Amino acid sequence: MKLVFCGTPRFAVPTLEALIGAGHDVALTITQPDRPVGRTQELVASPVKQTAVSAGIPVIQPEKVRNNEELRARLLSIAPDAIVVVAYGRIIPPWMLTLPHFGCINLHGSLLPKYRGAAPIQWAIAMGEEFTGNTTMLLEEGLDTGPILMQQVLVIRPEQTALDLFEELAKGGAPLVVETLERLANKNLTPQPQDHSRATLAPLLDREDGRINFGEHTAATIKNRWRGFQPWPGAFTALKGKKLIVHKMDLANSIDFHSHRPHEPETVLVRGDRIFAACANRTWLELIELQLEGKKRLNAPEFLNGTHLPSGTRLG
Repeated sequence: MKLVFCGTPRFAVPTLEALIGAGHDVALTITQPDRPVGRTQELVASPVKQTAVSAGIPVIQPEKVRNNEELRARLLSIAPDAIVVVAYGRIIPPWMLTLPHFGCINLHGSLLPKYRGAAPIQWAIAMGEEFTGNTTMLLEEGLDTGPILMQQVLVIRPEQTALDLFEELAKGGAPLVVETLERLANKNLTPQPQDHSRATLAPLLDREDGRINFGEHTAATIKNRWRGFQPWPGAFTALKGKKLIVHKMDLANSIDFHSHRPHEPETVLVRGDRIFAACANRTWLELIELQLEGKKRLNAPEFLNGTHLPSGTRLG
């Protein structure tokens, strides 16, 4: 097929590479403008742009898409069979949805209709799901509401973080897109409407999503949220008015806490060189690596060596 590819982050790169490898004619890549990064604020090209340039594919980076007549004329001149969209980061306007013969094909990192929105991978882990997957779908004007083309299921492993799952879904989604296009071309794929009554939302993450709520959440819920919110916003609380980031944590199911009375969520229990936090429903979390505001990242024994933290100290 003659294709136009829309994508921006590293998640989209395996799909672009797979389309090139499958022999498709990627006539144009659309990605977001170069962004300033780090302390120097040097402009850095998106991973998709870097991949496209290396492959000799023309790249454009429009600031706006909806009313962009120059972009519209360019796409009309290309007359693509399909537009493939993977984590582009812009809303595809109605005129673009109807332009290609096979429509705009989107790769979404969840089993739609579950986890529609900007952060499906993070929220699937944060909500304690045991399975997730990829969906190829036809884009329409609603938020991830279009007909489903193909799906693949992946198991979420107990210790897997969002970073791990991003890589797995990105690699697994690439051949799924190639197969979707092949089946569309061969006319042996029928789009299936979503059951909108089963839809759940996965909104863009906010900094406050990383704040640990020991009083309302169980240890298992807090750990799931920590896994899901890697690398950002992570998991943090407060200790004596200073931000305390928890870089590593684990459930403390095997520890005998019966002698610790009363169980007060948000308080810590120090046993030897280990730190535990009381959570909702009489559950406990071990805090393994911590970083106090303005200090280095430390394991629990190192943290206790430099910080006065008696049992009963309140967090948050």
